[in-house]
Amino acid sequence: MTRRLSSSTRSHTEDSIFLRPDEDPVWLDEPTKTEKIGDGAPKKDGLPECKDGPTGGQSPQGEEVFMHKVYALVIEIHCWAALFVVSQVTGYWVFFVVEGNGPLSSIYKALQVIDFYLGFILPCHPIFGMDSMVLMREVVNTKQHNWIVHGTAGIGVAICVIMVIHMVCKWRYGAGLWSSGTVSRDLGDRRQSVSRQPSFTLSEWTDAQEDLLDLDPVPQTPVFDIGTETRTEGDAATLSVTPVGLQERRGSNVSLTLDMCTPGCTEPYGYGAQLSPRDQSAQEYLRQGTHILTPAMLHTRAMDDQSLQAEFYETPMNFVDPKEYNYPGLVRKNRYKTILPNTHSRVILKSQDEDDFLTTYINANYLSGYGGEERAYIATQGPTVNTVGDFWRMVWQERSPIIVMITNLEEKNEKCAEYWPEDTVTHEGIEITVVTVTQEDDYSLRVFTLKCGGEERSLRQYWYTSWPDQKTPDKAPPLLELVQEVERAREEAPPSSGPIIVHCSAGIGRTGCFIATSILCKQLRTEGVVDILRTTCQLRLDRGGMIQTCEQYQFVHHVLSLYEKQLSHTAEE
Repeated sequence: MTRRLSSSTRSHTEDSIFLRPDEDPVWLDEPTKTEKIGDGAPKKDGLPECKDGPTGGQSPQGEEVFMHKVYALVIEIHCWAALFVVSQVTGYWVFFVVEGNGPLSSIYKALQVIDFYLGFILPCHPIFGMDSMVLMREVVNTKQHNWIVHGTAGIGVAICVIMVIHMVCKWRYGAGLWSSGTVSRDLGDRRQSVSRQPSFTLSEWTDAQEDLLDLDPVPQTPVFDIGTETRTEGDAATLSVTPVGLQERRGSNVSLTLDMCTPGCTEPYGYGAQLSPRDQSAQEYLRQGTHILTPAMLHTRAMDDQSLQAEFYETPMNFVDPKEYNYPGLVRKNRYKTILPNTHSRVILKSQDEDDFLTTYINANYLSGYGGEERAYIATQGPTVNTVGDFWRMVWQERSPIIVMITNLEEKNEKCAEYWPEDTVTHEGIEITVVTVTQEDDYSLRVFTLKCGGEERSLRQYWYTSWPDQKTPDKAPPLLELVQEVERAREEAPPSSGPIIVHCSAGIGRTGCFIATSILCKQLRTEGVVDILRTTCQLRLDRGGMIQTCEQYQFVHHVLSLYEKQLSHTAEE
């Protein structure tokens, strides 16, 4: 069962991020009564029950369901019977061992007792003959350890009672004592309501089990597609997704696809080739896309999953054609072969040999901030063992005062190398020393001292650890608090400081969510409105794929909706 948020008035909490315009957010930890079928609530199918023939007899599908239930009950009865026998044999074995019998002989005597019981139930003579009756007389006459016999009998009676209740519940309601599912659904009914849109959940996914906000999954082998229309499963008939750009999603949170058949373009970009009309329209959309939301519109929009899906899938991802980086040995510097930096905004490392592309390359892009501030952020992949030195070169070169890390070192597989030392280490002539380590509830703060060429600088690393593998953050406020803490640290940094470096694993999913949230919080405070679409488009112009999935896009809306609630509450006070 997924843990979702609802706007019912059951229990209020400030940690909720699903908001309605006129209600406070609340948790919903279990389905409502109308959603349950096993509790006797009516199914709201919207369709009348149909009967075959004028007499209303049972349909073949109904007979199939009936036989399925009978078969399931027979199997379960056998299982309960086996449990009963095992419990009784074990109890009597303990009794005979305590009475001084050997382990093997105790087992034999315990089986004789069971044989005696079965003689009353089954129409047959006991297998062990009169020995079973004689043995039972000895058991009854024994007074020293008879509590074991009584306890064993009590366990047997309890098992029988529980079995009967379980069977009745199973037959009547389609669910056992500890089963929340139903087995009495019509097996022939394969319909799926188109109104059930995939919704944002806070703990686990019933669809694709992956990192929601790694949301930097391992990119899979590109799928070659010329641009046919696709529809996400379960979408309304009006929702049509026309892929744009080189690399896009096709109804999945994981698969990244490459369109290598763009009409009108036969050479890699960056080598004098002209953009095809399709790619020109994608770039134009990213430059002009906008949707300004007032606070009331923001709260309503955050709950409109269908509109958010349509808007997300219409927005080009703007991924890079791998042919643009056709350099030998470059594969060792990319964590994922399909996640590459856009050429016009990529960070170029300074090197003594400027003609050696590998020495100047790092998978990172400059991103604009609020109000068009140039190079406010750097989005990059989580350093690999091969790129730790390049990462520290970039930190020093760009005079970055802050690093925000939003990933664990391992989540099923390696997501990021541990690029910092326990005490002191030197990379590329830069001495990195850990000064302090502070552990907060949802993140840890490390303060470093960097020394190179007689110059010394201070650096802060915020390692946000409350974005777990395959789940979303349980609470939104810690993320907002981290955004505000990073903003305060940026204001306290020296005026000559450079961009804030943000990374997760691939540097587009969780990274995009954090940077977008930071920019949009400033816009909401300053202007009183937000333009999430415009910010997303700007981020993707600078680095393709930022805010990587539709669920992330919904998440940003929910977080901003919560933040606006907090601002309004503070203003009222």
